[in-house]
Amino acid sequence: MANRNNEGVLQNIDWVLVTLYLVMVTMGWFNIYAAVYNEEYKNIFDTTQSYGMQLVWILTSLFIAFVILVIDGEFFPRFAWPVYGAFVLLLIAVIFVGAEVKGSKSWIGVGAFRVQPAEFAKFATNLALAKFLSNINIKIEKLSTKLIASALFAVPALIIILQNETGSALVYAAFVLVLFREGLSGNILIFGVAMVILFILALLVDETILSIILFCIAAASFIFVRLKLSNLVITGSILLASLAFIHSVDYAFVNILEPHQKKRINVLLGKEVDPKGAGYNVNQSMIAIGSGGLIGKGYLKGTQTKYNYVPEQSTDFIFCTVGEEWGFVGSVVVLGLFVVLLLRIIYLAERQRSTFSRIYGYGLASIIFVHIAINIGMTIGLAPVVGIPLPFFSYGGSSLWSFTILTFIFVRLDAYRFQILR
Repeated sequence: MANRNNEGVLQNIDWVLVTLYLVMVTMGWFNIYAAVYNEEYKNIFDTTQSYGMQLVWILTSLFIAFVILVIDGEFFPRFAWPVYGAFVLLLIAVIFVGAEVKGSKSWIGVGAFRVQPAEFAKFATNLALAKFLSNINIKIEKLSTKLIASALFAVPALIIILQNETGSALVYAAFVLVLFREGLSGNILIFGVAMVILFILALLVDETILSIILFCIAAASFIFVRLKLSNLVITGSILLASLAFIHSVDYAFVNILEPHQKKRINVLLGKEVDPKGAGYNVNQSMIAIGSGGLIGKGYLKGTQTKYNYVPEQSTDFIFCTVGEEWGFVGSVVVLGLFVVLLLRIIYLAERQRSTFSRIYGYGLASIIFVHIAINIGMTIGLAPVVGIPLPFFSYGGSSLWSFTILTFIFVRLDAYRFQILR
């Protein structure tokens, strides 16, 4: 890479992306206020309340964004590995010295102030993956490349699982989408979808019955593709692998998962009905969203969320407030903003002159997409309740800071593109 004459950073910033960020953060703040609104505490700037603290997180996020924008664009690819290594070590340290919150030992606290390193490790992992894949000697077709790239996001994910923070670890699967943009075979995507379907079937259907069904399918497939020894070996190998996978899923469900985790999965799959227990959050969430109707009850007039019928209404279930007070129309507007945001990020990623910047942009889009899909999915009963925040909307300093850092690193990389020769 070669530097051109340095131009003003503000001149090259993509203000469309920045504006989308500011609009969504502001909407999130007002929805947090609505979610916990109380007649006794009407001051939206009251820092003793969650909405007041969210304003503090927003202001500090803007400061963080400014700092990132004045950093030289070359800093991020140059220091990607040290940043990644530092956060992996920090994640390990959290297991031993972290504070436990709601059964998860994933927080580091100083007095009343707490941060969750798992949130910040996302941008570090994104930097490392972009650094690795942008190496001119790296070929995605090689098995070693696939293994190393997968390890880069699997390592922090496994450490986070050890912190008993499965939801945050799940988000790291988003980086698989980046590999497809960089040339990973679509057959692997088909394989992954097949594994997900088999996983769900393993939980829904008796193991013996499912094994018989698979055997019949394998026999029919073998006959259909001609009776050859090579086809028999391939079909038999796939059948044995599928049977082993089914057994491992069944074993893990029975012997590894905690009772409350089993309960949540069974409720999600419709195997159990527990409206006052494991299914309470989702049930109340769907009631709140459904009660909003077409245009909603009006701002600050929601009852399901305001009176604490929906647990965690300002964090994981903030979308319930949108659905209840702004209705179907408001929900579509919010989803539309997210779609525009994702499309804008992808557009900017494709115009980058640097492979590193392009890969980082796709990593950002993938992380945001998975967060949106899981968070909104769990509020309407399509995904398990795993405690994943809605980007820019959910209450919390760690989440907002993390997405701010993720987003504005890309804004800075995009602004830096004019100083890079192809």
